[in-house]
Amino acid sequence: VQLQASGGGSVQTGGSLRLSCAASGRTFSSNAVGWFRQVPGKEREFVSGISSSGSMTNHADSVKGRFAISRENAKNTAYLEMNRLQPEDTAIYYCAARGSPFVSTSATSYAYWGQGTLVTVSS
Repeated sequence: VQLQASGGGSVQTGGSLRLSCAASGRTFSSNAVGWFRQVPGKEREFVSGISSSGSMTNHADSVKGRFAISRENAKNTAYLEMNRLQPEDTAIYYCAARGSPFVSTSATSYAYWGQGTLVTVSS
C-alpha cells in the first residue's frame, strides 16, 4: 500500500482543514488507517484512527470533539476533518495503514506511511 497525504495548510485559531489520504493498492479496504502528527523534537503521536470497514474510530483525547475521521474504500481514501484548530495542533500530519482491520494507537504497528502534510495554526 502506498499512501499520499494532502490538504495541509495554514489557518488561524478556530479554523478548519480537511486532510486526505489517498492509497494505492488492492488491500486498502482491509487496512485500518491512522493519522499521526509530529513536531520537531517530539515523538510522533496518535491523532485518530479508523477500522477497515469504517465502523470503529478512535481519537486522542486532545482532539476529541474537534476532529473526525472517515474513509471511502471505493475511492481508496481516508479523511481527517479538523475543526476548531488550535496552535498546539501545528505539526506535520501523517497517514498510515496497517495490515489489520483494527485501529492501533501505536505508530510501530503501522507498516505503511504517507509523506506527511504540514498543518500550521496561528493565533
